[in-house]
Amino acid sequence: MYFLPEDLDNYIVAHSEQEPELLQQLTRETYQKILQPIMLSGPYQGRVLSMISKLIRPQSILELGTFTGYATLCLAEGLQKNGNLHTIDINEELVDFQRKYFDKSEYGQQIIQHTGSALDIIPELNQTFDLIFIDADKPNYSNYFHLIIDKLNPGGIILSDNVLWHGKVVEPVGEKDISTKSILDYNQLLKSDKRIETVVLPIRDGLTISRKLESTKHE
Repeated sequence: MYFLPEDLDNYIVAHSEQEPELLQQLTRETYQKILQPIMLSGPYQGRVLSMISKLIRPQSILELGTFTGYATLCLAEGLQKNGNLHTIDINEELVDFQRKYFDKSEYGQQIIQHTGSALDIIPELNQTFDLIFIDADKPNYSNYFHLIIDKLNPGGIILSDNVLWHGKVVEPVGEKDISTKSILDYNQLLKSDKRIETVVLPIRDGLTISRKLESTKHE
């Protein structure tokens, strides 16, 4: 998922903000105890998420796909003091791990965990959001978009991770490759939906920024 030459990538990382110590601890423990630690956002993308959130200064954030909470804490860095962050993950075995690090941070009381299917939980959330981060199961990306678009405030931002899907989006797609097909469909959806404007950033495995327009009439 690294598309730049290694020396140039290393230079970019070296000249970007360093990750906080708490996130370094979270990374170490994730690699020691949790399966598929590669699912972590990682220090560079984490700083990108943090910077975007700080620029937006959201009152409310929704995250789809918590894993061990790394990206959650990065996004929380931009929250307003009385804001909240709802994060959803289907893996109940990670709840205590997540909460330990949430409570070690200064944002613990602002982070609300939900365990279960996001498709079931999203409709039950009785609020709107300024920032939504999608980093969950790829086959449901388009379904998530249709569920969250009306919960996103005008001018709000959707961040979508893994939209380049290891470069597979420009390769022949295997008949059984559901995830790549789903990402291709999702990317086209973001491009064509008139309620949003979208730009794809070639950061790590691809990060899309979509902004909801003030006029949200769907054409």
